[in-house]
Amino acid sequence: MKCTNDRSRKWCAFLLVLAFVLTGCGSTKYDMPYEQQDSVSSYQLINITNRETIDPFAKDLCVAARDVSAEGVDMSHVAAAALFDTKNLETLYAKNVNNQLNPASLTKIMTALVALKYGSSDDIYTASENVLITEQGAVLCGLKPGDRMTLDQALHTLLIYSANDAAILVAEGVAGSQEAFVELMNQEARELGATNCNFMNPNGLTEEGHYVTAYDLYLIFQEALKYDLFNQIIQMSTYSTVYTAADGSEKTLEMETSNLFLRGTYDPPANVTVVGGKTGTTNAAGHCLILLSRDSSGTPYISVILKDESREALYGDMEDLLGIIK
Repeated sequence: MKCTNDRSRKWCAFLLVLAFVLTGCGSTKYDMPYEQQDSVSSYQLINITNRETIDPFAKDLCVAARDVSAEGVDMSHVAAAALFDTKNLETLYAKNVNNQLNPASLTKIMTALVALKYGSSDDIYTASENVLITEQGAVLCGLKPGDRMTLDQALHTLLIYSANDAAILVAEGVAGSQEAFVELMNQEARELGATNCNFMNPNGLTEEGHYVTAYDLYLIFQEALKYDLFNQIIQMSTYSTVYTAADGSEKTLEMETSNLFLRGTYDPPANVTVVGGKTGTTNAAGHCLILLSRDSSGTPYISVILKDESREALYGDMEDLLGIIK
């Protein structure tokens, strides 16, 4: 390009400066901060001379930088909602996906992910006094101090029945203490790019400073789906096991999933199959649900709703959200 006038001369000068900076002339280090709470979660740097590219963080992810609407979908009474096509990397619907909200028992997806990464399914854990949760309304499987379960049994109980005492057993068994386990939860979340969440406990019972976003839940759920055991558990409608009591006797535990799509209480759209997912409910979080679904051609989708008004509204809204899938 010839620089024949003032405007083009300025443009040439800009390109020369840009090339000078990006090719490393005068500098061999790029400062690329990636900070918690930063709204920018991906970047791409192109070296003009050598045509070198640093891959963006989100090249294999759905991205939701703003709200995305869909015809006929009304999510006005939910705090946040999203639908992601994880094959074609498209965000089909997004509402408040970066708002920090209480996730209730959707927290247990992060708990399971950390346990699967740092534990072994045949590890045997012994319950401490901390499994004696007294919070009103907290779902419990009835663990007592001294009871023993394998991690495999505990994860089934955690994800299918959403037992809060099982979450304590898992956390202390994997990391030695709840505090150490929560540090791992937050560390692993940051490494996934889920930088707008913060965990204070492994079960999702209401606690100040414990929050997550719908988009971060998508990142966490997608990572957990890489583990075969997680995939297997979230698809189960019932589970039965026998664990060892503190006195050495056997205890039988039978449970049914809290996911009403898997129970058959509610039906998804005709062209959609709900593969599995996780529910969550507290007074602070409202009614929450995250799902893995597939369309008639097998394309996978992740959908999430946070803080709906009631259980009935939650499943109706999720059906509407899945109705976007064609």
